[in-house]
Amino acid sequence: MREEIVELARRTKEASRFVANLPSGVKEELLLRIADRMEKERGFLQEENKKDVEKAKEAGLPKAMIQRLELTDKVIDSMVKGTREIALQPDPVGEIEGMWKRPSGIVVGRMRIPIGVICMIYESRPNVTLDAAALCIKSGNAVILRGGSEAINSNRAIGKVITEILKEFDLPESVVSVVPVTDREAIKILLELEDYIDLVIPRGGEALIRFVVQNSRIPVLKHYKGVCHIFVDESADEDMALRICVNAKVQKPGVCNAVETILVHQKIAESFVPKLVAELEKHGVEVRGCEKVRAITPFVKEATEEDWYAEYLDLIVAMRVVKDMEEAIDHIERYGSNHTESIITRDYSNAQRFLREVDSSTVMVNASTRFSDGGEFGLGAEIGISTTKLHAYGPMGAKDLTITKFIVLGEGQIRT
Repeated sequence: MREEIVELARRTKEASRFVANLPSGVKEELLLRIADRMEKERGFLQEENKKDVEKAKEAGLPKAMIQRLELTDKVIDSMVKGTREIALQPDPVGEIEGMWKRPSGIVVGRMRIPIGVICMIYESRPNVTLDAAALCIKSGNAVILRGGSEAINSNRAIGKVITEILKEFDLPESVVSVVPVTDREAIKILLELEDYIDLVIPRGGEALIRFVVQNSRIPVLKHYKGVCHIFVDESADEDMALRICVNAKVQKPGVCNAVETILVHQKIAESFVPKLVAELEKHGVEVRGCEKVRAITPFVKEATEEDWYAEYLDLIVAMRVVKDMEEAIDHIERYGSNHTESIITRDYSNAQRFLREVDSSTVMVNASTRFSDGGEFGLGAEIGISTTKLHAYGPMGAKDLTITKFIVLGEGQIRT
């Protein structure tokens, strides 16, 4: 198996030279053709996906994982739409970011270039296969895709469609390489191949991401988990706050941008907490509250210290009453994961303070944390969410898969 994986990586490295130099128009046409073919092959994709879903159910995988695995019509529509959006975005490759003249007479600037070979290691979601391929092609990168064993048929089917289009454009098939084996040992081998792979991006549960970080010789962009917070300020419109909190927890609980902890200002707690608890419980949410929450709604379960760190990915939410914004921000700083936080407020100064002082990759005002997504932000799709600050922070689109190199224009200058 080692020889097979090394050869796959070697071919992908070789193919990266071709995609790095593709003209913008060709990349756009290529991605639009891929989107059209995905739509046309919907039946084939869903038949292959059905095999994975049935196996997952037989294996007793969690409901949230099965939900992420399914290629429903809605998911495929979103994949196709995202690929078309990526195709029509400005090409980041070759973009010049500033030019300045030095006393020597040389002109110095920065030009955006592809990273090279991206290795995606991910679980469950087969839509990531297309999202990652499209973003890498747009940004001039080749990509190695190692999805989870539970989605192997779906990933191979998506990879097959992409490969067919690459061949029609006389491009190497290895521009997009789907790892054909499900053995976990393949991940360890990939993480050793620093001569062929430039960046690793893991997407999945915390255990997978920590495994990648601990075993990689290659730089890793990642986020460990999504412990997202909503702070309901004393000036909040309570009806708006109810809608946002319920949506952020209930609309899709098994994802990293679902809210896990709700903080409520003490000045509105007596009136707001009972309404919020009742509304959440209508949707089957288990609330775990601090002492102050339980003093107002004594029937809710007591929150433990572990609850404040928890990424439930389920219909469970922790709730805490805080005395002011200072305490809310302190709580987020202590227990958060630098993913996404939102404040519900009608006070402009409080909104601006929250935006400035909360050190997370996405900070919102009066919006559901569920919007923290590359597609919702206009990136077409995201290859991942980085909470590492190097070199990207937050949802990553095509531009985040490029870096800058210095370019220098001279007229015969020499250094004295």
